Amino acid sequence: MIIRSKAPLRIGLAGGGTDVSPYSDLYGGAILNATIDLYAYASLEPLNNGTIEFCIDGTDKVIRVTSTKELELVEGFELFIGVYNRIIKQFNLEPLSFRLTSYIEAPQGSGLGTSSTIVVSLIGAFVEWLKLPLAKYDIAHLAYEIERIDLNMSGGKQDQYAATFGGINFMEFLANDTVIVNPLQLKDEILYELEFNLLLYFTATQRLSASIINEQVKNVKDKNEKSVDAMHNLKEQAQQMKDSLLRGDLNKIGEILHFGWINKKQIAKSISNELIDTVYITAITTGATGGKISGAGGGGFMFFYCPGVTKVKVARAIEGLGGRVQSFKFTTQGLTTWTSL
Repeated sequence: MIIRSKAPLRIGLAGGGTDVSPYSDLYGGAILNATIDLYAYASLEPLNNGTIEFCIDGTDKVIRVTSTKELELVEGFELFIGVYNRIIKQFNLEPLSFRLTSYIEAPQGSGLGTSSTIVVSLIGAFVEWLKLPLAKYDIAHLAYEIERIDLNMSGGKQDQYAATFGGINFMEFLANDTVIVNPLQLKDEILYELEFNLLLYFTATQRLSASIINEQVKNVKDKNEKSVDAMHNLKEQAQQMKDSLLRGDLNKIGEILHFGWINKKQIAKSISNELIDTVYITAITTGATGGKISGAGGGGFMFFYCPGVTKVKVARAIEGLGGRVQSFKFTTQGLTTWTSL
């Protein structure tokens, strides 16, 4: 018997960064994101030999330890161990014996919510195996607590909820870790047109989001007026994006993205750099009407809105800067689990 799970990665269309405490606690945050057909997978094989094995598929990274109620963290396997330790503790379980393998279809540190999506997929495997009584909000919140509290990793809240729920969602982040997920019911032709006009581009660089997020957090705590005002504008951008999509007014998408681009760069110095600026300017001058750096910034994926028939021209121009275009489709399904007999 093998227990499987998969959870989708996401692109953040608007409001990025307003899901990070303390901004969301003080002012309330809002984000509009969409899941895409790139996934984090987990496969769990029960064992009866008193050991635990963690494996990263496609690499030679494997660890094998004796089953205990709490495992010490091992570099490179923090997410695996963090999930195991929390599951055992929260549900008061005896030590388990199993082999857990993970695989993800995008590089970590690429701005698509990879770490959180891995955590959601790992939790999903345990939920399927142990029949744990966790609904979607429970799973997303548990993933958030494992990353942000148990493992003390910097970041926000949107990725865990996007991976768990799936689809295009307007999310609200309030005080006391309150999150409200509002699925957008879009007409098929609006969804098709949005998907057709969005170009996803990997800069062929990766970054550690923690330093960028820590700078953002410091700016909010220090009441840096420029940074906080920019975050207010990003929250407003999420509302604008939601209204534009619901009304089918896609001509405004590029303008709304560009508004976010200008403000996003104000919340922390390292969000953009010379390469990212060059890619953005090249895309705009060859037909895109707006764009965004995905995730915290500093590298990874970018995406652009290319209306009409400009997408191919923009793609050729920015691929000449050393990155590559990534094909994708929107998905409606979030975390999915099953058992292979």
